[in-house]
Amino acid sequence: MEFSTKFAIAVADDLASWQKLNVVAFLTSGVIGDTNDIIGGEYKDASDRQYSSLCIQPIVVLKSTRARLSTFLQRANSRDVSSAIYIEDMFKTGHDAANRETVLQYETDALPLVGMAVRAEKKLVDKIFKGAKLHD
Repeated sequence: MEFSTKFAIAVADDLASWQKLNVVAFLTSGVIGDTNDIIGGEYKDASDRQYSSLCIQPIVVLKSTRARLSTFLQRANSRDVSSAIYIEDMFKTGHDAANRETVLQYETDALPLVGMAVRAEKKLVDKIFKGAKLHD
């Protein structure tokens, strides 16, 4: 199936593996939370056991330096593309309200980004994340 949109996540390449996985999980939820048409139907196995619905679209996971993440966010903002962000401070918080409070402490250009995600038209996402590499 061809999609007119692309769902991509860029993560700082210097994070520990558990941190990268945590960032990807949170950012995925951010994009899905903002998108009405991205969740498919429930799954069912041959034993008639039901499973939760999943995202209908593949997600590209990229890696980048932290400095490039700021560039990617600037590109998304200049194109009015909604972004999900994750900053370094969020590793030290324990709940959503604290996460939002810590983000509020920074101006956009000073956010200590460790990850960001967008879903938009394919060419636009490619322009935003130009310079990122596929995560290995």
